[in-house]
Amino acid sequence: MVVIVVVAVFFLGMGVYGLVAPAALIRPFRIVADSVEARTEIRAVYGGFGVAVAGLLLAAAADAGGMRTGMAVAVAVSLLGMAFGRLVARSVEGPSAFYPSWLYFWVEAVGGGALLAALTW
Repeated sequence: MVVIVVVAVFFLGMGVYGLVAPAALIRPFRIVADSVEARTEIRAVYGGFGVAVAGLLLAAAADAGGMRTGMAVAVAVSLLGMAFGRLVARSVEGPSAFYPSWLYFWVEAVGGGALLAALTW
């Protein structure tokens, strides 16, 4: 349950940050959110989605409806999918700096793996 809550806190932090400061959230990736539409998209995808995933994981931690495994697996697979996307980017684009791409790769890979491992403990 602790692993699930830790990952939930990460998503909650990302989500709230995405809702409050969308341009700042993506600045490390050198993306400029210079329009209402761009900031709205960031708020939706990073903000709203992050808060929703945090809620899902907190429900999983409480085993709401006996669905802990399904909820945690869904988030774990999502995280591992994001990490996979970064590996594809590495093979196509070759990003060299550790921050931000590789830091987030490891956050996603470890978070997804930890969620799956926590379900077997």
